[in-house]
Amino acid sequence: MMWSNFFLQEENRRRGGKVKLALLLAAVGATLAVLSVGTEFWVELNTYKANGSAVCEAAHLGLWKVCTKRLWQADVPADRDTCGPAELPGEANCTYFKFFTTGENARIFQRTTKKEVNLAAAVIAVLGLAVMALGCLCIIMVLSKGAEFLLRVGAVCFGLSGLLLLVSLEVFRHSVRALLQRVSPEPPPAPRLTYEYSWSLGCGVGAGLILLLGAGCFLLLTLPSWPWGSLCPKRGHRAT
Repeated sequence: MMWSNFFLQEENRRRGGKVKLALLLAAVGATLAVLSVGTEFWVELNTYKANGSAVCEAAHLGLWKVCTKRLWQADVPADRDTCGPAELPGEANCTYFKFFTTGENARIFQRTTKKEVNLAAAVIAVLGLAVMALGCLCIIMVLSKGAEFLLRVGAVCFGLSGLLLLVSLEVFRHSVRALLQRVSPEPPPAPRLTYEYSWSLGCGVGAGLILLLGAGCFLLLTLPSWPWGSLCPKRGHRAT
């Protein structure tokens, strides 16, 4: 019986360590998710450099706001045909999207956003963060209160949050395509644009994958452990 208790305590200690490691992995995903949702470098919109002009225009946007920048062409790499990257120093003008408050579409380089798609991407991302926070709370309860039944709930929450983040990224991609196609007929004419996805969206992809991986780790930990208690009595019986 003494050996049975020893092995059970040892298994519980190792199990707690594994839960902490899985939580650390999920925390990395959560950090990337918050960084992604909270920043506005999801995509960069770049105009083409014009001959005879000292400046060019670029923009970067995320779920909540858009920033347009006037960059000096001398700072733009010579091998680029377009303005950018948006991280270069320049005169910036950042505004929050009004479709969250007044319901108005935003205009960027004579193009109009499709607010329904942008709103959907933002709402899905926020739901992902909320479910992720619930998953963190469940795992903390497992470690502090020993509520083992919450381990499976936490795994489901982290998996769902990862899926929601990835869905939000895909919806945002559709919003970018819609923006490029909705050219305003009003003067001045819309400039030619190129676009490239930036580091905020990369953080979102990494966050979604890491959260899914963390959910898988938590699900593995919910599987029955090796039955030390059933083996140890047999060993003791053989010894007698």
